[in-house]
Amino acid sequence: MTINPTRTGRTRLVGCTAAAAAVVLLASACGGGGTGASASPKNFDYLSVTENTTIKKTLTTLSTTSCTDQNKALPLKVDTVPQSGLDQKLQLLAGQNALPVQFAAGNAPALTTQLFGAGNVANLEDELTKLGVFDQLQPAAVSTIKALYQNNLAVLPYEYNIEGIFYNKKVFEANGIAVPGTWDELVAAAAKLQGAGVQPFAASGQQGWPLTRLVSGYLYRSLGPGAMNAVANGTAKLTDPEYVKAAQQVAELGKKGYFGQGVGSIDYDTAMNQFLGGKAAMLYMGSWALANIADPKQDTVGAENVGFMPFPAVAGGKGAVDQYPSNVGLPVAMNAKSFDAKTGDWVKCIAQNYGSVALKDQGTISGFKVNTPVENANAVTGQIRDTIGTSKESVLWFEALFSTKATTVSQQNAAPLVTGAISPEKFMQLVQDALAQ
Repeated sequence: MTINPTRTGRTRLVGCTAAAAAVVLLASACGGGGTGASASPKNFDYLSVTENTTIKKTLTTLSTTSCTDQNKALPLKVDTVPQSGLDQKLQLLAGQNALPVQFAAGNAPALTTQLFGAGNVANLEDELTKLGVFDQLQPAAVSTIKALYQNNLAVLPYEYNIEGIFYNKKVFEANGIAVPGTWDELVAAAAKLQGAGVQPFAASGQQGWPLTRLVSGYLYRSLGPGAMNAVANGTAKLTDPEYVKAAQQVAELGKKGYFGQGVGSIDYDTAMNQFLGGKAAMLYMGSWALANIADPKQDTVGAENVGFMPFPAVAGGKGAVDQYPSNVGLPVAMNAKSFDAKTGDWVKCIAQNYGSVALKDQGTISGFKVNTPVENANAVTGQIRDTIGTSKESVLWFEALFSTKATTVSQQNAAPLVTGAISPEKFMQLVQDALAQ
């Protein structure tokens, strides 16, 4: 998975790390005095999240194939942390001057931006240009990264994703459902599936973000691609009626039971398994799910029976269905303080080979160019690759421009929104209040 990155809900910081993010980035913030990252690291250390195995697998493959020389000089070493604890871990390590050579970026772009400003994250546009491989990045991926990190290339795009709704072709056909083109058609399809005893959607309420992305999807289609920028720059508020309406629409899906039982306790893997096991007809997700779809051990529905559709149009809305939410999945930052010649050799090799290996072995699309021709493993992968190649405009996701605190509040309250524990008005008020702090 990715998250994005695939992004999960955050844990609240406790004890020393409960200090403001800017404070914990200081060397003295949380017990300082650590040995720190050496200017000449002994390993190509990578701190990943437990939930994402794709990047680790691809880097491991590179270490034994295209990048064997680089691995001999600086051996790959992977450590993991649950994504819910990633932000706290990064802040602790930054405070101790002990960040690894490369690490999964913070759940909220704001954290990585703060780390970048504090000199903990390498400027990869400069580094890749020096290495002569900046042209190995897909322009669309560079654009997305810079939109997230204040015009800085702060992360490597090990994944590049567009988001939409994956659906079970067989279930749709068996129930006489055409691919919905509008929100009303999507709701009607969900009602028909529910009536036939089929759970319409799989979603992780425990993660939160798969639900909040439905809110932003509706906002982008109803208000246009500038919907969330307006909130970020203060010209609109989430408590405005047109914004609350989006939350109301998603809450209605939950009220009608379209997410199944116990959505608040469903984690990412369970939601994915519900869809790939044929227990739910639809799954809002990013194209990082192609790795799961391509794995016959996970996908008992069969890749040939999985389709992909854009978030549907909203009647009278200002947005367009070809404005796909896009992200760089689980982006990976590099430690500026340990970026030496051996690290550079690794990064150069990654830039030249990662795209091909990830697509061939994992069925995933990255933000690196594919330099070795790879046949599409399945039709849905080909469809999404073509869509990325022809897409002219992208949008971000609900929390993309939020502070870390607002992101936490949003994702922790997503499940209560769809279970009816809090109202749409309350949900939006809580997030808006967090944005104002």
